[in-house]
Parts: sequence; structure tokens; C-alpha cells
Amino acid sequence: MAGNSFGKIFSLMTFGESHGEALGGVIDGCPAGIQLDFEAIKVEMQRRKPGQSAIVTQRKEEDEVQFLSGIFEGKTTGTPIGFIIPNTNQKSQDYSDIKDTFRPSHADYVYEKKYGLRDYRGGGRSSARETASRVVAGAIAKQVISNIKITAFVSSVGEISLNKSYEEMDFSNIEKNPVRCPDLEMALEMENYIKEIKKQGDTVGGVITCVIQNVPIGLGEPVFDKLHAELGKAMLSINAVKGFEFGSGFDGSKMKGSQHNDLFNSDGTTKTNLSGGIQGGISNGMDIYFRVAFKPVATLIQKQDVLTKEGDIINLQGKGRHDPCVVPRAVPIVEAMAALVMADFYLLQNTKE
Repeated sequence: MAGNSFGKIFSLMTFGESHGEALGGVIDGCPAGIQLDFEAIKVEMQRRKPGQSAIVTQRKEEDEVQFLSGIFEGKTTGTPIGFIIPNTNQKSQDYSDIKDTFRPSHADYVYEKKYGLRDYRGGGRSSARETASRVVAGAIAKQVISNIKITAFVSSVGEISLNKSYEEMDFSNIEKNPVRCPDLEMALEMENYIKEIKKQGDTVGGVITCVIQNVPIGLGEPVFDKLHAELGKAMLSINAVKGFEFGSGFDGSKMKGSQHNDLFNSDGTTKTNLSGGIQGGISNGMDIYFRVAFKPVATLIQKQDVLTKEGDIINLQGKGRHDPCVVPRAVPIVEAMAALVMADFYLLQNTKE
């Protein structure tokens, strides 16, 4: 299986399955001498872990990280950082019913057709549990680029959407509610909606907005390695992501150039920021902001038609512990992947200099 690595200079290779002994990863290219804040890494893992509220999967995992290499006396050594995250609360029997069936909108069918076999317990490598390793690496990447601030939050759940710009939001509210929405009134509405969807045995999607601030000018390359292109790749590599747009996004296609152009101030900043902080694939020093769309979770705790290996269509009800809406737990994953991209481009730029 190819495609288990991400990044050029600051890179991450992940391994492990949802119901295996452990997940893990190897981070390469991390500079030496960085005093790591292990508590900050723990906080990021707590934000992503299952079982943290009534609106997420009730799988109970502490997601404690065990570092194996690349760190000495609390500092990075410049050598590969190896780590594992033990799986401690697998319930593989919940998936015995799907051993010989393919769930709709899952990777089951294509996975088996491509490789000839699959780990059906929780989806194996296709499980969103793989993203735990990304959050570890992202937490370290954030410490490499400590001056750059990355903030993500839930901006919509189903048809319930924030109607304010991120500049109007109080980011301190994000971690004060289980939905991770900065508008507390809207957060409660979203939470109640997710609970109702869960009662129905159904699922719902949503959108996460991410804002990257204090970005230096000059990160990114003008042709294939555009900064926004790499951010798009990073976000689209996350499970359940169906869409990515930055800056004005699709709304920009409805505008005239005279409306869309970001006019300059005398210091090089711009009066507006419809470019989303990136022009010609290169950061311009303004805030980078983008939106990531997540589909509803495919596993429903209600009956639906599934395909068997014999080619029959049967009616089967999903079992196990699943998120009725992934977006609250995906917030730290979006931040982590953004941090990996920004750290990679930051180190690439500094290497040139």
C-alpha cells in the first residue's frame, strides 16, 4: 500500500489500523533543539479522542502517546521521531456482520477490489482513527512554527450555518462547547440538532472553517507547489472530506473583478482579503482562511441495503460506536493538517535562505 506519507521536509508517515495493537507514525525533518510542550500535545489528543461528549462516538480511548525516538531530555534531536498510540478499547465483534458485505459510501468495496482483502474491523487503514497520528505530528508542527496561529471551528452542521465572518467571532468560545462553534447560541442549536439526528440512528455533515494568522510573506511556490494547493490536498486527505475552498471560494466566481480585487494599502497589506491570504500560490502576509466540507458518516444505526460478496443486496443495520456528526472531532485534525503544511513550507523557505 502506497501513500502513507505526507510532506517534503517536515514529513509524516503513519501506520496501524483502527482495531490493531496500535497506531503510530514517524516524523522526519523536525529541526533539532525544539523544547517540546508535551502537555500541549496531550491537549490536542484530548480534543480529537472519542468519547469526549454525548454527540460523538462513545469508544473510550485515552489516546496516550508513547514516543520512541527523536527526543532527548524533552528536546527534539533532529532524528526521526517515532511514536505509537495504543488501541485499548476495540470491540471488533461489532463488525462481524459486515465481514462479507460492503457498506454503502464506505471504502469497503473499492478497498477489497484494489487489494484483494480488507481489515473489516472498523475499516482498518480507512478508519478515521488513523488521524490520531496526524494530530500528534500536527501538535509538534505547531511548536516548530510557534509564531503562526492556526484556529479551526465548526461553522455549519447540516443546514444550520453561521452567518458571520470569522473576524466577528470570539475564538475563546470554541472549546467551551462540544460542537466547537465560536457562537455559543448557534453551538447549542447545532448540538441539539446532532442529538436529534443521533436518536434517529442517522448522521449529518458539516463545514469547518480554518484561519491561519501571522503568516510570513513568501511561503509557497508559484507553479505546482502552490500553498493553497497543498492545503487543499491536506484537507482532502482527511476522512469524509468532500470539499475545500479558500478565500472567496466558489462565491468569487459570481463576482466582477472590480469587486473581487484586493486593493493595496501603502504598507503592502490589502483593504480586503478575498484572496484568502494567498496570491499566485504564495502567502501575502494576510490571514489565510479556508473551509472544509464533511459528508455525513456513512454508517447508520438503522437498516439500509448493502451489497454482499456474492452480489446480493440485503438489508442490514449498522452496529458499533460511530459519530453522528464528525465535524466537532475533526476540528483538531484540520488544524493538524494545516500545521503540517505550514511547517513544511516554512522550513522549505528557510532552507532556501
